[in-house]
Amino acid sequence: MKATKAQKQYIHVNTPNRDIKEEFVQWATRDVAKISCNDLTFDEANRIIEKLGGTPHKHASYGWGMFDKNNHQHKTILALCMNYGWKKLNPKSGRDIADIAALGNWLHNDPRCPVRKPLKQMEPKETSKIIAALENMVARKYK
Repeated sequence: MKATKAQKQYIHVNTPNRDIKEEFVQWATRDVAKISCNDLTFDEANRIIEKLGGTPHKHASYGWGMFDKNNHQHKTILALCMNYGWKKLNPKSGRDIADIAALGNWLHNDPRCPVRKPLKQMEPKETSKIIAALENMVARKYK
């Protein structure tokens, strides 16, 4: 998910000059070729905002992808998210984890999502529909 306009504005306003902003972008993206805030993802922009002393922004679909770690169907959904490419780097462990924000954004905004509800509020039958949709998305991606 791309950085929001508000995140980009915060970074522009709170960095002393252009060179420092570009260094922050390179640091967050881990790519020296990227120097624009337009290259940032939502999470990368939040990391810069935290470094600048600000409060990380929350996306409109925040909470829609929250899951129950003891629910087998939710674990299956997280695994399918990773297979589809919805993953991000956990800064503490250095490992890839499922991108809950991308899942929440899909549940909240995508017209092809079969059930428009936060994951924790779904019944098992509705969760099964989500699993089937994600399985089809993964199959199409690697076809």
